[in-house]
Amino acid sequence: MVSETNVLDNIESLLEIMPWYVKDYYFAKNVARYSKKTLYEYLNEYRRFFRWLIESDISHASTISEIDIEELENLSLKDAQAFFVFLRERPLLNTTDKKKQIKGLSETAIKRSHAALSSLWKYLTEETENEDGEPLFYRNVMKKISFKYRKATLSARASAIKDKLFLGDETQKFLEFIDDDNSSEGYVAKANLSPRALSSYRKNKERDLAFIALMLASGIRLSETVNIDLKDLNLNTMTVSVIRKGDKLDTVPIALFAKKYLEGYLEIREKRYKTAQQDTALFVTTQSGTVKRLGGAAIERTVAKYSQAYKIRVTPHKLRHTLATRLYSSTKDTILTAQQLGHSESSNLVQTYAHVLDDQQADAVRKL
Repeated sequence: MVSETNVLDNIESLLEIMPWYVKDYYFAKNVARYSKKTLYEYLNEYRRFFRWLIESDISHASTISEIDIEELENLSLKDAQAFFVFLRERPLLNTTDKKKQIKGLSETAIKRSHAALSSLWKYLTEETENEDGEPLFYRNVMKKISFKYRKATLSARASAIKDKLFLGDETQKFLEFIDDDNSSEGYVAKANLSPRALSSYRKNKERDLAFIALMLASGIRLSETVNIDLKDLNLNTMTVSVIRKGDKLDTVPIALFAKKYLEGYLEIREKRYKTAQQDTALFVTTQSGTVKRLGGAAIERTVAKYSQAYKIRVTPHKLRHTLATRLYSSTKDTILTAQQLGHSESSNLVQTYAHVLDDQQADAVRKL
């Protein structure tokens, strides 16, 4: 996972090679508080598209920055469609896997590319203006392109995630497994740790348990977990303040089972990691004696190693799915579950959680 600092550095590098109108687009969307991650992904899509225009001789420019806005205005529907065919059918680059070489981009990646280009064209044709108060041009070719995406059934989506969730008492059992450094059934014994890995485990166990318990107890995203500061956590009300997608501030309830793990970490945080007043991040690490905010990649690796030793390798997002499924199981309330996740309304994803529980019900009936 790319850190926020690296994202900003990468954005700066990408902007240096972009045409003036993309730089203006970035400025406008930055004012509109688009997330830096979204803008970074969109700039990558523009680089790929502009390179394709040049390599396909559709643009007469020799560099991306020289691509004239009139070439976007006059881009034919046929050429625009050809780009998405290229994405779907091109071999993946930088891979020696012959099976992967015959595949193009995934539907998700193509959808992201279309969203990025649609956003740029909408900006140029509707959202900005020239010195006469008119759009830079009027013809929006991206509006004429639509896709029919494969949609997985609720059953298929539920089947894909249900084995990677820690439902029922498995949530507590997973945390106890991580905490267990003595018995033959605990993490230390099951993982067969080297002396160095054991030393790292003993140093970071309380911290690791705290952020894993927090995600399991609140359903917050990985990026939200990374960006929590000490002031954002309130153990009296058992809530945490996070910045949701779209830069929306939200106060998220935390299940009570996480409290002891969060308290355990806070008790050792200052002494163990030698933090000072300026170290505001809740979850920290030390590198060469310097205290730093724990990054997303480190959290992903940590969740992966513990979960793999327990039963199956999972990502932090599956901890979010776990909370959502357990909450829906308890309340049968799709709106409440969506609100806990930071969604504006009940989504198809919440229906997936319901279908996971339907499968559990069927399994229970079969065992009668």
